[in-house]
Amino acid sequence: MLVRLMYASRPAADLDADALSAILRQCKDNNPAQGITGLLCHCPRSGIFMQALEGSRAAVNRLYLKIAHDPRHADVELLHYGEIAERHFSSWSMGLVNMSRLNPALLLKYSTTPVLNPYGMPGRASLALFEELVATASVMAERG
Repeated sequence: MLVRLMYASRPAADLDADALSAILRQCKDNNPAQGITGLLCHCPRSGIFMQALEGSRAAVNRLYLKIAHDPRHADVELLHYGEIAERHFSSWSMGLVNMSRLNPALLLKYSTTPVLNPYGMPGRASLALFEELVATASVMAERG
């Protein structure tokens, strides 16, 4: 059975480009063996992360619990969780949203401000935003 989980968090400490690259490398190294795919969005303006994870219920739950207890994360909040018939982010062991290519109007479509703040968005809106980001080629990072 496949599930999709979306969560938001804030880094517990300042995050630079090297730290973000290290997070992506870790995802690419660990996720394929667990059958996990997904998408990561980090908004430099708000400092907020939003991530979608897809895979088996057991693997996704284990990873989310690990993230929720990781001291590098603060304010971890579950946005959406559900069974899925197919993956939306199957091309990425972990894709990264290119915030520089993001049209602020897209954020306004789902949120009250043009700054990413999933804490103030319904979970379904967060998922719809991610699906549009994939459709508009706003995702970077190597596939697989």
